[in-house]
Amino acid sequence: MTERTIMNRPQRWTEPFGSDMSDEDVERLMARPEIAAIEAEKFPSHIPLRGILRNDARLMRYKAGDIIVREGDYGNSAFLILGGFVRVVLSPGLSRAIEGRSVIRKKNLWQSLSQIWKSSPFPEVRDMRNYQSKQSLRAGQKESEKTRVFIQDIPAVLDSQKTARLGTGELFGELAALGRIPRTATVFAEDDTTVLLEIRWQGLRELSKYDPGWKRMVDERYRENALKTHLSESTCFSKLNQETIQSIAGKTLFETYGTFDWHLSYQKYRKQGQGLAEHEPMISKQGDYPDGALLIRAGFARVCMTFGTGERTLTYLGKGDIFGLDEIYEAWKEKKEVSLQTSLRAVGYVDVLRVPTEILERHVFPGMAPPRRKLIDFSRHSIAQDSLLEWAVDERFINATQAMVIDLEKCTRCDDCVRACASTHEGNPRFIRHGKIIDHWMVANACMHCVDPVCMIGCPTGAIHRTETGGSVVINDNTCIGCGVCSNSCPYDNIRMVEIRDLKGKPVVDPKGQIPIMKATKCDLCSTQLGGPACVRACPHDAVRRTDILSFLS
Repeated sequence: MTERTIMNRPQRWTEPFGSDMSDEDVERLMARPEIAAIEAEKFPSHIPLRGILRNDARLMRYKAGDIIVREGDYGNSAFLILGGFVRVVLSPGLSRAIEGRSVIRKKNLWQSLSQIWKSSPFPEVRDMRNYQSKQSLRAGQKESEKTRVFIQDIPAVLDSQKTARLGTGELFGELAALGRIPRTATVFAEDDTTVLLEIRWQGLRELSKYDPGWKRMVDERYRENALKTHLSESTCFSKLNQETIQSIAGKTLFETYGTFDWHLSYQKYRKQGQGLAEHEPMISKQGDYPDGALLIRAGFARVCMTFGTGERTLTYLGKGDIFGLDEIYEAWKEKKEVSLQTSLRAVGYVDVLRVPTEILERHVFPGMAPPRRKLIDFSRHSIAQDSLLEWAVDERFINATQAMVIDLEKCTRCDDCVRACASTHEGNPRFIRHGKIIDHWMVANACMHCVDPVCMIGCPTGAIHRTETGGSVVINDNTCIGCGVCSNSCPYDNIRMVEIRDLKGKPVVDPKGQIPIMKATKCDLCSTQLGGPACVRACPHDAVRRTDILSFLS
């Protein structure tokens, strides 16, 4: 008999959010008025309120000027102020340098040419003087005092910026955390006594699920601050006046499907060789009668149809797309019941707004032209195209805005693309010319600059971020602390951790343990280069393209 090692199956709370949280901390939190107002008796025995505080929350302490969240960040947690004050920057917004971001400047022609002979013979060389700049990182000793970027001159910022002050008992960040949308403002600590209770999205979800007061608060804040904007941005509602939009917002329902941290399950199923479609939750089923149109607020969903004993993918939907409108409109127009012609499944994680049928019939349909169906026409859809679409959805390449797609029938493996990438990044290529292949197409291991950049969630210093123009995902090497959160989160293995060297080629090590200093690296889409991505421009056979997958499939 084969010997086996026995261990308990890992559970949700095997790894708590904050290892510093003690039972005494939980009891003090339970006595606070903000927590005492939560109806603890309504939580099930396997998910008690105390358990959420113990495992889905952590106490975070900040000093004056510490940046808590940044505008544009993707986060998975909200913050309840327990002590001190924070400032929300309303306008005009902090500079990129103060926030710890990269300030992207295009190289001029001479700088571009000089890269050819300025490359170092050593890999991953850094000018150590860059880490001694005015941009400051405050290194914490405990989990509650993590390394973070801080503002050195708070009075100057308060003089030049319009800010809002939040104090004890106030909550912020919950809409971005639950809706998987970028943070809308930068928030920093005003004084050295700032203590926050950070609650990760799993805990926020349970609080909203089991406590009516908490759910009502979150829903009301979303309706007040974001829902009308989301509805107005949809082509279906864009021509309606604000009074009508307000009426629709009051009746709209919020729904979430799939797993928020979908990249973890994606990686697990891939390692186990399992298919993904079978794990995708059903949102709406073919043959059912719709009770409302579904507006995708965040994430992706697969539109599919019964085909033999299985399902066939027709297309996929992303932010701003609507499902079920065709059938509801036809039922209203023809005065008959019309069932859904297709099914909708959550691809990873999807956040939807359900607009009831009666609202559409009263406010939208009377002045609306018949909707154009977005489904792919089978008669013009070859088997090759069909398999390509299924592959792109299964591999989650639909997340890409700038995937590196190589036509293997044109590619001669000359590696000019790799050399061009290296020459524009100090001798270090930022992608690998291999990846997932179907037919004669390969999606190379290069950053895809995703619609849903899960790599940005959890970066303690905000070093990985989007550029102001273009929205490319880049890493500020000066504020990257080499923690590896982004690399571990990337579902496509497109971020690598490298050991850095000084200008003389000597490895840079930590003086305490003589451990090599690591930095995260990846494709930055040649954000500082004239003419865009060097890999595309260098290919002599026009085999390389950077594209979003929907355009590629078309």
